[in-house]
Amino acid sequence: MGMMAMGMSSEKNEGAKVIDVIIGTRPEAIKMAPVIQELRSRDEFSARIIATGQHSDMLKQVLDFFSFSADVNLGVMKREQSLDYITSSVLLGVGEILDSDRPDAVLVHGDTTTTFSAALAAFYRRIPIGHVEAGLRSNDITRPFPEEMNRIATDRISSWWFAPTESARDNLIREGIPAGGVHVTGNTVVDALQWTRNIAKTPSEPCMSDLAGGPPFILMTAHRRESWGEPLAGICGALLEILRRHNSYRALVPMHRNPVVRNTMRRILSENPNVILCDPLSYPDFVWALNNCVLILSDSGGVQEEATALSKPVLILRDVTERPEAVERGSGILVGLDAERIINAACKLLGDRAAYAAIVDRCSGNPFGDGRSSARIADVLSAAMG
Repeated sequence: MGMMAMGMSSEKNEGAKVIDVIIGTRPEAIKMAPVIQELRSRDEFSARIIATGQHSDMLKQVLDFFSFSADVNLGVMKREQSLDYITSSVLLGVGEILDSDRPDAVLVHGDTTTTFSAALAAFYRRIPIGHVEAGLRSNDITRPFPEEMNRIATDRISSWWFAPTESARDNLIREGIPAGGVHVTGNTVVDALQWTRNIAKTPSEPCMSDLAGGPPFILMTAHRRESWGEPLAGICGALLEILRRHNSYRALVPMHRNPVVRNTMRRILSENPNVILCDPLSYPDFVWALNNCVLILSDSGGVQEEATALSKPVLILRDVTERPEAVERGSGILVGLDAERIINAACKLLGDRAAYAAIVDRCSGNPFGDGRSSARIADVLSAAMG
């Protein structure tokens, strides 16, 4: 994938199939950037970027990094936005764009509210939908919330299903999705990660300057709705106890923009000199942190994939995961939200070289992809739309 050529024009070639790629959040932008690049490298496609702005600054930050700009940005984000507001705003806004653009197909990614609402707008107009990262299941519709429902509903109305793993494919077939439309492609996050790791040699964020060549550090991210309140407070307390027992370590904690998350983290963690609290990192800085930390604590689905690709142990701060490969074949340990389990698992890895090495060994043959997922997706679309 020639990602050094990022930022190619979205101008329509004569006779090209128009594909509207819908993105709303930072993770969607990261995972769809290599797909957009691959489509724009082929004369048979004209790929337009439709940004909903479910995340605003963080979304633009990623697009800028990959030298892309949105062809349309709905800018729906507002302070303390509700799920009702995001769902209705994206549905109406994307619907208007599709009415004026009339693309040949729409691509959505994953499980966000943008994904579900944009897919629904396309479905109402009988525009074929390609779902990138289809078929992941936690098998609990309330966890993650509302993402599990978003993904299931999007899968029900799609035309092409780009499953990242065999397990995701099996989920779709079990639910009655026609096998001919399901394609195992790998996860596009590996495409983006491999390219970014090669250029993210040093962090640009000033608060991270001491970490380059400095003491070993733990990376923690937590933002899921099911973690809000006391569970998140317990996670933060567990991190402090881990640092107390292993006082030569530091912790880097990029805080989600949501004020509920930030207030809890600041209240519990801000007084500890070994904790670096910061705003969400740019994508290259985050990749640097993933690649250079010794341990990850996270409730993020994408981080489970990235950690496995980088052979980094990750304690999954959730009771269930829609990425079982991270636990079965990757670097993940499912610890839930129980502080004692988190502390015990972290201290075992930090204090037991054999246990740590075993995690790294399990990451060989990354189950999430080989860096060629975007080309496979474009090949499927080429055959289907040619």
